[in-house]
Amino acid sequence: MALLTFLSFIFFSLFLQKPTTAQRCSTSCQGGEPEVKFPFGLNPDGNRNGSCSYPGFGLSCSNKTGALVLNLPESGEFTVRYIDYKAQQIWINDPDFCLPQRFLQSFDILGTPFDSELWYNFTFFNCSASDVAVTGLRPIPCLSNQNYSVVVSNTGSSLDSINGLQSTCHAIRTVTVPFVWYGWLDGVRLDWYKPDCSSCVTRRGDCRFKNRTSLEIGCFDLPSKDGLPRSAKYGIIIGIGIPGLLCLIGLVSFVGSRVRNYGRRRNLPVTEFSTSISPSPAVIMTGLDGPTIESYPKTKLGESGRLPKPNDNTCPICLSEYQPKETLRSIPECNHYFHANCIDEWLKRNASCPLCRNSPGGSAPITPSISSSSSSSSLLPS
Repeated sequence: MALLTFLSFIFFSLFLQKPTTAQRCSTSCQGGEPEVKFPFGLNPDGNRNGSCSYPGFGLSCSNKTGALVLNLPESGEFTVRYIDYKAQQIWINDPDFCLPQRFLQSFDILGTPFDSELWYNFTFFNCSASDVAVTGLRPIPCLSNQNYSVVVSNTGSSLDSINGLQSTCHAIRTVTVPFVWYGWLDGVRLDWYKPDCSSCVTRRGDCRFKNRTSLEIGCFDLPSKDGLPRSAKYGIIIGIGIPGLLCLIGLVSFVGSRVRNYGRRRNLPVTEFSTSISPSPAVIMTGLDGPTIESYPKTKLGESGRLPKPNDNTCPICLSEYQPKETLRSIPECNHYFHANCIDEWLKRNASCPLCRNSPGGSAPITPSISSSSSSSSLLPS
């Protein structure tokens, strides 16, 4: 009993020492990518701030497409294409894949935690479709049609940048935008500098709030020298320790019951012990005698070497096929055939058919007698 109490104390000590896990937060939308990690977080009510995200880093899932969405207060919703948590960069794009149109309408990141190291001035021009085709300029597909083409120049100063098309083109608007990824197709890149989790991500840790009452962040669950985070170690200890503890308790209980049963048996009277374990008489079957074996019929095969039954062309004892003019012997009780010399040797040592195990006539059962007194004395402990 003391041992069980001690083992239970160890179990509950391990359980209480398990570190408290961080609040569970959603990590992705229906599409699965990109993965959402701190400082970003998913907020079902659409609020940009929440306990799973740093202020200003709230994301949501689109009701139409299920894609991950970032809402810029002055510019609207943008689809999140990729997040680099180590470099602290996020790539966003227009849900309809017409980012130039969003730039012409409004693109403002004021009031957000995002910025950009690279800014460019772009001037949009409306030109004749035929003139643009002759010069080889690439129009913006989502802003152009058969009658006119919209092109862009990154000088933002004059029409000289579009190869002398001043007579057929007029400026629409000049905008200042962050670094654009792959010519408007895949989106624009934004950076963030606070909170700074880059060093924690580099060390493969878990960056999150230190507590629920402040915005102070910390780096948790850093891998140890053997490459396993502390939480993983606790999981392994508990995962292995609980089954092991249960097995140990079961083993202790089993050994204890065996010891108690052995103690009770030693205290039993001799007469009661002798009566309770007196063995039953054993019956031993011997082989058949020679005359009995010779009384079984013999059969000599013809030229085909086969018996009337299609499957009886192999001796079950030696597993060799029957040959023409060989002598076989059958057992009358079951009508099974064998080589005569094979079955004769078998029946001298065994009083049963090798196939069906039936015992033919002529066997001599022997029942050894064991006196109750001798068996009792032989089984008593010395």
